[in-house]
Amino acid sequence: MLQSRHSLCGLGLSLMIATLSAQAAGLSSEHKAFGKTNDGTPVEQYILRNSHGMQATVITYGATLQALQVPDKHGKLDDIVLGFDDVQGYQKGTAYFGATIGRFGNRLADGAFELDGKRYQVPQNDKTNALHGGTQGFDKKVWKAQETKDKDSVGVTLTYLSADGEMGFPGNLTTEVTYRLTDNNELRIDYKASTDKPTVLNLTNHSYFNLAGAGNGDILKQVATLHASHYTPVTAKLIPTGELAPVAGTPMDFTRPTAIGQHIKADHPQLKFAEPQHGGFDFNWALDTKGDVSKLAAEVSDPQSGRHLQLFTNEPGVQFYTSNFLDGTVKGKGGKIYPHWGAFTLETQHYPDSPNQPNFPSTRLDPGQSYTQSVVLKFSAK
Repeated sequence: MLQSRHSLCGLGLSLMIATLSAQAAGLSSEHKAFGKTNDGTPVEQYILRNSHGMQATVITYGATLQALQVPDKHGKLDDIVLGFDDVQGYQKGTAYFGATIGRFGNRLADGAFELDGKRYQVPQNDKTNALHGGTQGFDKKVWKAQETKDKDSVGVTLTYLSADGEMGFPGNLTTEVTYRLTDNNELRIDYKASTDKPTVLNLTNHSYFNLAGAGNGDILKQVATLHASHYTPVTAKLIPTGELAPVAGTPMDFTRPTAIGQHIKADHPQLKFAEPQHGGFDFNWALDTKGDVSKLAAEVSDPQSGRHLQLFTNEPGVQFYTSNFLDGTVKGKGGKIYPHWGAFTLETQHYPDSPNQPNFPSTRLDPGQSYTQSVVLKFSAK
């Protein structure tokens, strides 16, 4: 009993020191009610702040990044991620604004995969494909949350238990997602997961970014660099062919800083698959960083506001998507209309349809193994 009391005292002292250190660094957090789902389940909102005015807001519905206030070159703050002002917007929404995606991000051909000789079926919600975990993925669940603090960051950890058979996936899967904000204007997202049966897993965050501010026009003049010399071409059903194709000589070449709109309307069959009427990007790039989170994977800058985003990840791929399916009818936060090509995503991930593609990096997770993923979004202004 004496040892337990000493342990508790030590833990309390450590938490107090971490809190004081975070406050000294200009970091703070709060949480409050965000509303209720249609069935009456309460949803909480966690607000993380640093000394530069940067503010990340996370809600427990979908473990969603609901808002992200970032200063521009003049120090003016603006919310740069698309989303809604209430729970019902997210419940009705189909664009996955800011959500944690699971169990399987991106597409599964025919909504099916085999594991150890057994076929599993996920509900098809993207024509014949299963997209982002099926009809009721992690984005439609209310997660449990706990504030976290250490000497360098302030954050929130969200957990969700996905039962064996949910959306057709095997195994009881426990998933943990932690958002952390630092005083260096970094937002870090760390994932952990474990299972009691062999399963497949591909988690990601589906934030839509507009560095000029959410709802402030399109992103065609914003400049992107993807450190990826290859991508995974798709069929007309947006399922990878299995090939790793070079980006050189194609509109998919972002190895040097390139305006997003420079080639978005090019006469290229891949762009027509992604957006048949006007063209657009919705592809997985195979990152040259090879899972090294210390190496820069992608960056985007907005010439007008000066905001600059750098992405670091230990995942092998990133889905760069230019919100091709936004059509100017979605009303988001503050009543703003989100236009076609009004944002971009950088969804860190394993490759789409990996369980059905033997040459792709494996997404299998077995009992006793721990799934981990780390993403760092670093912001600055020039």
